[in-house]
Amino acid sequence: MEHFIVSARKYRPQTFEDVVGQQAITNTLLNAIKNDHLAQALLFTGPRGVGKTSCARILAKTINQDGTTQEDEDFAFNIFELDAASNNSVDDIRSLIEQVRIPPQVGTYKVYIIDEVHMLSQAAFNAFLKTLEEPPKHAIFILATTEKHKIIPTILSRCQIFDFKRITVTEAKNHLLKVAESEGIEADEEALHIIAQKADGAMRDALSIFDRVVSYSGKKLTRQAVTENLNVLDYETYFVTTDLLLSNNIPQLLLSFNEVLSKGFDGHHFIAGLASHFRDLLVCKNPETIKLLEVGDQTKKKYYEQSKEADTSFLLKGINLANDCDLKYKSSRNQRLLVELCLMQLASITQPGYGEKKKDDAYIIPASYFRNNKVKGIEKTKEVLSEERLDKKESIISEQQEAVVLSEPKVSYSENVEKPKPMENQVVSVPTQEVAPSIVPQKVINPANLSVNKKKTSGLSLSSIRKKKEHQNSKVQEIVDPRNLPEKEFTETDLKNAWLTYGKMQERKGEMIVGSMFAMNIPEKNGNQIILELPNHSMKADLEQIQNSFLQYIYKELNNYKVELVINVNEEVSKKYAFTPQDKYEKLKEKNPLIDKLRSEFDLDI
Repeated sequence: MEHFIVSARKYRPQTFEDVVGQQAITNTLLNAIKNDHLAQALLFTGPRGVGKTSCARILAKTINQDGTTQEDEDFAFNIFELDAASNNSVDDIRSLIEQVRIPPQVGTYKVYIIDEVHMLSQAAFNAFLKTLEEPPKHAIFILATTEKHKIIPTILSRCQIFDFKRITVTEAKNHLLKVAESEGIEADEEALHIIAQKADGAMRDALSIFDRVVSYSGKKLTRQAVTENLNVLDYETYFVTTDLLLSNNIPQLLLSFNEVLSKGFDGHHFIAGLASHFRDLLVCKNPETIKLLEVGDQTKKKYYEQSKEADTSFLLKGINLANDCDLKYKSSRNQRLLVELCLMQLASITQPGYGEKKKDDAYIIPASYFRNNKVKGIEKTKEVLSEERLDKKESIISEQQEAVVLSEPKVSYSENVEKPKPMENQVVSVPTQEVAPSIVPQKVINPANLSVNKKKTSGLSLSSIRKKKEHQNSKVQEIVDPRNLPEKEFTETDLKNAWLTYGKMQERKGEMIVGSMFAMNIPEKNGNQIILELPNHSMKADLEQIQNSFLQYIYKELNNYKVELVINVNEEVSKKYAFTPQDKYEKLKEKNPLIDKLRSEFDLDI
């Protein structure tokens, strides 16, 4: 039996032109070599299987070639590969530094490729810093890693960084097509497309999956063989499911889902794939977004045809329902029932009347019953009609009186002019500008005109309701002269105590935001004015909602009815609030400067 070489090794790129999906990086490296502008420390970072190590080897081979040497000449003596996962100690780096001093015997440069460099220890990184910053002229370091965030910043600042991107599905599919042609394998484009999707942007994974599927199906690679071998749900499953949803065929839909489960697929995977299928159908609705669909031409045609049958509102509601099911799947105790319920809801979207609220009928017996049975209503008596007319006249008169009072001009009196004395049964008009918010002038009625009705009336009769109205309108209340309201002097301490007490009262009521606002913002006193500065308009709006309640409290607490609340917005005030960890640290440092010394001494993070 001949020795088999896996495709990932057999078709590893030998030149920059062979590298798939990294054209920007390969062009940059070629131009740097051509213009003699190549850095001595390079960092290749990106996902697995995208060509980092291959580009490092091609670069090491290219820079040692001069015009006289052959392309296949071996420069193995000049290329040193170090696996940092197993050689991550300080001693390994020290031995590497000692080798760097020796110039190359063949070629121009000695290239050191350190793979998985993020696995080096902290001490090894520190030992490597000086050599990486100022290497000998004949040495070039190429560091490769999949986790750039684990490398210390001092290493990153000494390297020229190249970010390798994921290989797209189309690029991976085209490369697999070339490999299949060179191997003499007849492969469907849709089959290769599924392999490229399964690889998730890694070319090495795509080639490994390709070898596995070829071993299963032989020289002919079909879409069905790929889906069976990789255990992935085919497009056809979702096309059939969507057709059943649009036709409201719930029984067949549940049987189809049962077949999916019987093949060993997970319900979570099925419902997530269904949401993605709805997204792809939505993408096909617009010719401008159809390019976002990464599928083959034949499959794209199927998507386009089904997108015409599915309404946009159905797809949007379907995505929401499928996404909600996806989120609840792991926490559900009956996961199969959850998916089946979601499918039944999806199948009900296109049914007429879905999502409409039923009309609430106000009658226990519908009105149509009386019309159909010719049942006559009870005729109103003359007394009832006269009572209704009387109530209607009273409501009209009260509305006219209110309009007259509102349109009455305001009268102000000077100190030298006496106010006219009120006549009997006359309403006194008091200037509204001087009256405190809690005191409202009301009518005075002569008690001599009040009559006592000794006759008892029923609480449910119309006359009793009318008399109750008259009694409410004839309530006697005192008139308060605004000049007699107290105006006691108060100090800033009194204001602060009343302010904080009111804030605590709000917290006990459950208004935590308002309570914290009163605790964090202390106003200033300017005569009878309470001046408060807030950092934003939202806090001002919250305070204005409770302004009347607060003023009623402060009038009584300070015994001063001339107090005014003035709210200003000053964005600079927000600087005193500690929102972020850095702000909190600065606040602590202001109180105790030794905290900064403690942080620097122990190299602590904020």
